[in-house]
Amino acid sequence: MNHSSTNNDGLYPDHPRVAVGAVVFKEGKVLLVLRGKPPAESQWAIPGGCVELGETLQEAAQREILEETGIVIQAGKPVYTFDVVEQDKNGGIRFHYVIVDLAAEYISGEIRAGDDAADVRWLSSEDLQYQNVSATTRKLLKQRYGF
Repeated sequence: MNHSSTNNDGLYPDHPRVAVGAVVFKEGKVLLVLRGKPPAESQWAIPGGCVELGETLQEAAQREILEETGIVIQAGKPVYTFDVVEQDKNGGIRFHYVIVDLAAEYISGEIRAGDDAADVRWLSSEDLQYQNVSATTRKLLKQRYGF
C-alpha cells in the first residue's frame, strides 16, 4: 500500500500522522524551537517531530529532541494532546498531525538548532511575551505549568 504521508515533509497525507513534543524546563526556563518549516513556520513552539514505526512516544521524543536541539532528555508521561489540521485554499488537507506533548527532564548537552529548527532557546516566562510563540504552546504552558 502506498502512503503519501511517508514523505518527510508531511504535505498532503492520506492519513493523520502521530507526532510528539517534549516540554523541558531547565533553571526556570522552557526549551522552545523556532520552526523552520510549516506548519507553525517562524513561530516558537515545543520541540518534537513524528513518531517512527516501532518507537514508543518516549523514544520518539528523546530522538527528536536530540536531533532538533542537541540535548539529551528523559521523556515522561503525556501532558497535552492536540490536532493540527491545515487546509489549502481548495480545501485539500496540507497537514494533519495528532501531537502528544510529554513532560521531559533535561539530562545533558548544550542547545544548538538542528533538523528543521531555525533556532533554539531556553526562554523565561517573561521572554515569551516578546516572541512569536504558537497559540497552542502558549496555552499548554499557561494551563499546565502556569508559565
